[in-house]
Amino acid sequence: MTGGGKRRSRAAVQGLEQCEKTKDVKKRRSSDSDIPSHLCHEVETCYRLKMPEDFYHFWKFCEELDPDKPCDALQSSIGLQLVGPYDILAGKHKKINKSDLNFNLHWRFFYDPPEFQTVLTGDRKMQYHVGYFRDMPDELPVWVGENEAKKGCTISQVGDNIFAAVKLLLSRKLKELPDKKKSGILKAIDEKLTETAKRMGYSLEQKTVMMKQRDKKVVTKSFHGAGLVVPVDKNGVGYRELPETNASLKRICKAIVDAPNDDQRLKAFAPVQEMLTFVQFANDECDYGMGYELGIDLFCYGSHYFHKIIGQLLPLAYNLLKRTLFAEIIEEHLADRREENVDQLAV
Repeated sequence: MTGGGKRRSRAAVQGLEQCEKTKDVKKRRSSDSDIPSHLCHEVETCYRLKMPEDFYHFWKFCEELDPDKPCDALQSSIGLQLVGPYDILAGKHKKINKSDLNFNLHWRFFYDPPEFQTVLTGDRKMQYHVGYFRDMPDELPVWVGENEAKKGCTISQVGDNIFAAVKLLLSRKLKELPDKKKSGILKAIDEKLTETAKRMGYSLEQKTVMMKQRDKKVVTKSFHGAGLVVPVDKNGVGYRELPETNASLKRICKAIVDAPNDDQRLKAFAPVQEMLTFVQFANDECDYGMGYELGIDLFCYGSHYFHKIIGQLLPLAYNLLKRTLFAEIIEEHLADRREENVDQLAV
């Protein structure tokens, strides 16, 4: 095997095979969410992503709280707003005459990888947002995560459905709230949410069995911490490790970004150039996960100095992994990567 990394051990692959015996794709529930089928179709057509049933059931839950403005139903109580694909259910996209509207970038924050789709926003100052995380664009999400873009790239798991995520946020708010009057409002919402979730059959655990099974498939945590999943066969083909640890790769990135001039920066890029050679070898031998990991890590570091290399690594990796929509999203995001104004519907 040529290249600077090593493939997964046989034991790790066996763990993956064991996981594959249990399907961990969330199935759509048979219970009807009462949302017109043409609206569901429009959401999934605009985003080209399958939406899980909890997405639609949570919309109905918010409609019960505020029939006139479901998107704002949780704004005054816990500071959450329904956004992204919920804007389509609310019909907001029809009010904007904008020919260049791009749902691939709608509410896509600076550090959001293609796998992450924002559905709720909170503290605007910290750019707090909650979204679905998918391993494959043609499958349902594997879990729901949260990120504060102003703090960095870390994506933390908050459950496998939106009800669980909001339940966690409510419990946090209740712990830090001294005002008993407002506490009563939150408790009422919490009780209603808990009752609705249980009736619909949604788990309110932050870490479900399915999520733990998915964790066993993760080949590397990567900088954002959400983990990357790639197919690995019984011979370990599919992924090989980078020759650098996360810590050493961050030091390399820092040296590049902090270089005092272009000459020093070019020298600091040498280890990255070497890794690009290793990625080429890995791709030739079907270890597509190596370039995927390096591309995601450089994207998560957040510097424009890496955009050209990311543009070489990630679209290729996604296409090799048959995740073509993600390839399209990363190309569009790199071309228009914003720190502010991520609402595509804003005038």
